[in-house]
Amino acid sequence: MATVEKSFAAKPPAAPTAEGSASRLIGRIGPWQLVRLINESELARVYLARPAEGADDAPDSYVLKVLRKEWWRDPHAIEMQRRAAWVGRKVSHPHLLPVLSAGVEQPPFYTVSPKLEGRSLARILEQQRSLPLALTLWIARQVAEALDALHTTARMIHSDVKPANIVVGPDGHATLVDLGFVHTPGESRHWSQRPVYGTLNYLAPETLTSALAASPQSDVYSLGVTLYEVLCGALPFVGRDAEHLLRLHREAKPECVRARRPDTPKGVASLVHRMLAKDPLRRPETAAAVAEELVRLEIESFASAAA
Repeated sequence: MATVEKSFAAKPPAAPTAEGSASRLIGRIGPWQLVRLINESELARVYLARPAEGADDAPDSYVLKVLRKEWWRDPHAIEMQRRAAWVGRKVSHPHLLPVLSAGVEQPPFYTVSPKLEGRSLARILEQQRSLPLALTLWIARQVAEALDALHTTARMIHSDVKPANIVVGPDGHATLVDLGFVHTPGESRHWSQRPVYGTLNYLAPETLTSALAASPQSDVYSLGVTLYEVLCGALPFVGRDAEHLLRLHREAKPECVRARRPDTPKGVASLVHRMLAKDPLRRPETAAAVAEELVRLEIESFASAAA
């Protein structure tokens, strides 16, 4: 495969020079004072922010995501930002990051959300490798509930469910973030024609093989990959290159969860492998069904631990 998806995965910003730090890291967009650059990708920059008209010592309690200037004339990038703003204000759910304010009609295009306390699940896995079973199931259940709200209220697919987009608070509260890639089930553009729609490690086979439209079950697959990774400490598929990875998602059977983590209950392993089914019709029908099953498995895990 000659064409490889352009990646907009977040990368650490370059260290500012002494001359440029003030102009680059501190500024103002609309009614928002930018306090500090905390992340950037090829598509956007993310800042800690606070209301510009507030006190100078007001806490930087908000996160402002602004489309980079080089994308201000790209209609698809602008539309993605507008969708994120619409969905983030339409869907109110405790496990889905809301959009509190936005400027998406003219440059600069931006959205504002509350700052979350905690770490991404990806960072947690880097530092801990694995999590207790009960916590793993709880995090997955919270994300499934967020997906159900997104699917039923906005009738949108998240399209980028992965550990980097799940923020876990100190109390275990999980929040699904980054609505920049949401789209409707009716859209049927092949992954290689999209500037950004997810990360290859987590994308469902139907989004990789043809121009078939994704569905809510595509998010179920991505959550299944995430759950497998948390349980086993490794992804179900690791390719030599993009083409090999795509073939594995389409054709290969993942190694059994219990072979990698023998203490995993059979019910948990069964759910994960059903979520990873190649055929969307063989996966749990909805994210709500996944959440219901995870509740039962959580209760069983607590009972087993107490025995």
